[in-house]
Amino acid sequence: MERTAMRRLVDWKEKERRKPLLISGCRQCGKTWLATEFGRRYYEKTFVFNFEKEPALAEVFRYDLDPRRILRELGLFREGKPIDPERSLVVFDEIQRCMDAVASLKYFEESGLNAHLLCAGSLLGVELKRRQASFPVGKCEQLRLYPLNFPEFVEAVGGGQYLTSLREYERFREIPSYIAEPMSRYLKLYFVVGGMPEAVQTWIDSEDVGAVDAVLDQIILGTRADFSHYADPNESLRIAWIWDSIPKQLAKENNKFVFSHVKTGARARDFEDALLWLVDAGLAYRLEKVVVPNVPLSAFSDAASFKVYANDVGILRRNAGIAGQTILTESDGYSTFKGAYTENYCMTELVAQGRRPYYWRSDNVAELDFLFEDRLNRIVPMEVKAAEHTKAKSFSLFCKRYAPQRGFKISGKNVGDNQKGATLEISLPLYLLWKLDEYLQNDAQSD
Repeated sequence: MERTAMRRLVDWKEKERRKPLLISGCRQCGKTWLATEFGRRYYEKTFVFNFEKEPALAEVFRYDLDPRRILRELGLFREGKPIDPERSLVVFDEIQRCMDAVASLKYFEESGLNAHLLCAGSLLGVELKRRQASFPVGKCEQLRLYPLNFPEFVEAVGGGQYLTSLREYERFREIPSYIAEPMSRYLKLYFVVGGMPEAVQTWIDSEDVGAVDAVLDQIILGTRADFSHYADPNESLRIAWIWDSIPKQLAKENNKFVFSHVKTGARARDFEDALLWLVDAGLAYRLEKVVVPNVPLSAFSDAASFKVYANDVGILRRNAGIAGQTILTESDGYSTFKGAYTENYCMTELVAQGRRPYYWRSDNVAELDFLFEDRLNRIVPMEVKAAEHTKAKSFSLFCKRYAPQRGFKISGKNVGDNQKGATLEISLPLYLLWKLDEYLQNDAQSD
């Protein structure tokens, strides 16, 4: 399967002056595969040093943090001769297991070696806090990796020809049924499988939802093991309670996250650190409320009022106990959760696009699903519907009150646009959310 992040790594390789690059992200989202596949494609040799599998590697960093000595000794450790930093890719995997290796990144950046050094780590932020260690800010580049987004998934499972066609379509041309129908089927399948690479590969190999469920169950078990490994016993229990409550809280009509729904009598101050742990680990996304939509949105958000989404729709489905067939056939048991599930999908897509979304609520009478700033710091409203129905009172109220240049209705409906006052209202099908940037361009006007 192909990851769009590969292009970022190629750009990094071609820089005349490069810093070490850290790939972070949740467990099993493909960090190690991306690093090693990048090395296989673009380097004569790739040296992978995994601090989890080979804890003895930490000894190399205990004497001092001189990069030349470190590369020399790591080369001797691996194949009996020094590493050539100009022709080889060096990968520090599971770097959170060796804080001295994290500290060494500062000296690699300052050494002038210009080494091709990639690092990968899960739960690095969590581990830095736990050990009260510092991160060499400004001394390395960072790349956040997520589970496969929807277009990556479609490409992986054999639908690349539809993506190619959609890339060539004019923005406001209606999508014909011979593309819309298979893309809608792929979206349902994505809701079942999710974007965790092993689950996707299992579907490719078997086309068996039961086999996918077995993989997702193992990922969930491994995640729970991380709770106890990287947090103290009391905190790990709170982390598990919050994680378990995400599907239930999303299923509520008002899906604002309420700590008392995690456990009877729970108070925010007792559970805030546990929620922050999940967010830092990349396992959950927090969507804060904005009442007054001014730029920057981050300065006007209400940190006390928020929603929490899962980082992967496949994991969410499995934690919610929803059978894959229920989604594929859209049986009655799915209807009560479909809206929240669709919102979660949109949240993961927006985050993977590098956006920082919020939601808008006003006077307890209007609520807009998402609000974000585009690359020109213009505020963009977005309403999400799980079906073709696109009437949205809150969306209309927001546009009337604040007159944004563009607003989006994301639903099962086909592409369309409607100029209402100062706002160009753009309808996009759920399967086309990955083209959002194209519809935000200044010349995106109705034909």
